[in-house]
Amino acid sequence: MSTEFQFVEDIIKAGLPDAQVMVEDMTGTRDHLAITVVSDAFKGKLLFEQHQMLMTLLKEELKQRIHAVKLQTYTKEKFALANK
Repeated sequence: MSTEFQFVEDIIKAGLPDAQVMVEDMTGTRDHLAITVVSDAFKGKLLFEQHQMLMTLLKEELKQRIHAVKLQTYTKEKFALANK
């Protein structure tokens, strides 16, 4: 990941220490991000609950630095199955 978005990874990992985080700039403006997070903290949670967890972690950045996010969330098992 670009160090440009290291702050996103740091914020997410502070709340979800086991997370693997991938961030892409969707528009070239550095404020529309596609964020993929793999964490077993998502086990047993509905998709909206998983996304809510991330939005809560990123709340301050969404007020200041990030305009829009596209989230993809996986448990480690589901990520492995999706990427076979």
